[in-house]
Amino acid sequence: MRIALAQISSTPDPEGNLAEVDRLTREAAAAGARLVLFPEATMCRFGVPLGPVAEPLDGPWASRVRALAAEHGITVAAGMFTPAGDGRVRNTLLVTGAGADTHYDKIHMFDAFGFAESDTVAPGTEPVTVEFPDSDGPGTGPVTVGLSTCYDVRFPGLYQRLADAGATVLVVPASWGAGAGKREQWELLVRARALDTGSFVVACDQADPTTVGGEHGRAPTGIGYSLVAGPRGEIVDSLGAEPGLLVVDLDPAVAGQVREQIPVLRNRRF
Repeated sequence: MRIALAQISSTPDPEGNLAEVDRLTREAAAAGARLVLFPEATMCRFGVPLGPVAEPLDGPWASRVRALAAEHGITVAAGMFTPAGDGRVRNTLLVTGAGADTHYDKIHMFDAFGFAESDTVAPGTEPVTVEFPDSDGPGTGPVTVGLSTCYDVRFPGLYQRLADAGATVLVVPASWGAGAGKREQWELLVRARALDTGSFVVACDQADPTTVGGEHGRAPTGIGYSLVAGPRGEIVDSLGAEPGLLVVDLDPAVAGQVREQIPVLRNRRF
């Protein structure tokens, strides 16, 4: 299964960010990817009021993403914000195109390092998976992809639930906060979730805004270093701090083999 990671640096302008989604979706489709994963907060970066930005899943921004996915025959996964109904928004991962049309609302709120996501964002409640009928053409078998977002990666139970539901590929769009040791934590956590579940973990972060003339504020705005971890915890491939597109080929059957060799899901007691 060929997957593309579109590491961008979002701005406060949803239209401008949509132009980046258009450009990189086109590039990913031309490279033969079946799924292109954009970061958390693709619609609009953190650090600005999110209420005025949020739109429903049938609103103009999501509808345009659907149209792009349909135009290029690819599944697009991109972070956006939807109204929560209580004055807050939801941190939503939209997954659409090539037969898919679903979403995941981030469950674990980033109330850490002096930032309180829950002040403005309402948590989701349900794990979500998406099934791709064939991994790379007819006869190759279905692939189940589990959805998560950023701070979720610190909570292994969610990833075990997704693996229990059949997911062999787990995606993690993120807008990771900068700071001492944060890159090391990011890479370690992504690799750990791969080991916890015997899965491929595809983690796409916002690019470091300082690489495009921006700066880090109090809000998490990304550090780059998107990566793909294999089911044995190895790094399959990765990007640097600056924006870029990474295309990787994954064999989900390898996850099944690793789960037989090291059956941590079957052997766990808690």
